[in-house]
Amino acid sequence: MELLVVIIILALLFDYINGFHDAANSIATIVSTKVLTPFQAVLWAAFFNFVAFFIAKYIIGEFGIANTVSKTVIEDYISLPIILAGIIAAIIWNLFTWWEGIPSSSSHTLIGGFAGAAIMAHGFNAIQSSVILKIAAFIFLAPLIGMVIAFGFTLLVLYICRRARPQIAEIWFKKLQLVSSALFSIGHGLNDSQKVMGIIAAAMIAAHSEGIGMGINSIDDLPSWVAFACFTVISLGTMSGGWKIVKTMGTRITKVTPLEGVIAETAGAFTLYLTEFLKIPVSTTHTITGAIIGVGATKRLSAVRWGVTKNLLIAWILTIPVSGLLAAGIYLLVLLF
Repeated sequence: MELLVVIIILALLFDYINGFHDAANSIATIVSTKVLTPFQAVLWAAFFNFVAFFIAKYIIGEFGIANTVSKTVIEDYISLPIILAGIIAAIIWNLFTWWEGIPSSSSHTLIGGFAGAAIMAHGFNAIQSSVILKIAAFIFLAPLIGMVIAFGFTLLVLYICRRARPQIAEIWFKKLQLVSSALFSIGHGLNDSQKVMGIIAAAMIAAHSEGIGMGINSIDDLPSWVAFACFTVISLGTMSGGWKIVKTMGTRITKVTPLEGVIAETAGAFTLYLTEFLKIPVSTTHTITGAIIGVGATKRLSAVRWGVTKNLLIAWILTIPVSGLLAAGIYLLVLLF
C-alpha cells in the first residue's frame, strides 16, 4: 500500500515537472513575439491545460491515450517496483534535459522508463512491441505532420492576406496568437496529462493483482480523482515556466513573427487533436518543433537553423533508449531494498 502511494506521488511529481518542462511548447512563440509577458503566458497556458480535463471527460468522453500508455507493458508482467523504477528514471531524465535546455519528450521519457524496467525484470517478452513501435514511429511522424500542416497553412494564409497592410495584419495576428496558444495548450493538456494517468492506472492494476488496497481491475475503474489530479498538477507545473527551453523553441530554431506564431501553434494543435483521436501518445515538443520548422521553411530553407534542429532530433531519438537503460539500472537498485 505504501509503495503504491509513493508511486502515485512520484507520478504526480513527474506530471508537475512535465508541466514546467513543456510550458515552452505552449508559450515560446507568444513570448518571443511579445504578445504576452512570460508570466501572463504561463497563466494563459496553465488555464487551458486545465480546461482540457473537462473536454476529455465531458466532450470526448474517454481517456484513450491513458489506456494506450497503461498497455505499454503486458499486464501480467507489471509490478510496482517496475513502475517505480520507470518513474524515477523519467524524472531524472526530464530534470536533466530541462537543466540543459533541451526540449526532449516527456512522453517518451516516461514510456522508455516503464518499458526499460520491465525488460530488465522479465526480458523483451514483457513489453507490447506493437504499442511501443507505434509510439516510437511518431517521434518522426508527429513533427513531420506538424511541419507539413504548418507549411501548407502558411502558404494559404500568405495568399489570403496578400493585399493586407502589414501593420494591420500584425495587430490581428497578435490577437489571434491568444487563440492559437489556447488551442495548443488544450492539446498539451489532453495529451500529456493522460500519460501520467496511464502510469497510475498501471500501478493500481498491479496493486489489485498483488492484493493491495486501492487496486483496480482495469483502467475503466480508474477513480475520477486521478484524472482531476493529473490535469491540475500539469497546470500548476506549466505556471512554473521553463524559460531555458522557451529560448530554444522561440528563437534558436527560426525567428518567429506573430503570423508565424499563429500558424505554428495552430498546426501543432491540429496534430495533437489528430493523435488524441488515434489514441497515440506523442510529444508536444516534437509537434510544435515540426510546426515551427514548417513555418520557417516557407521563407527559405536557410531560415531554419538546421544545426539546432539536428541536435534536437538526436536528443529525441536517444530519449527512449536512455530512459530505458536508466530505468533498468534503477530497477536493480530498487530490488536491493
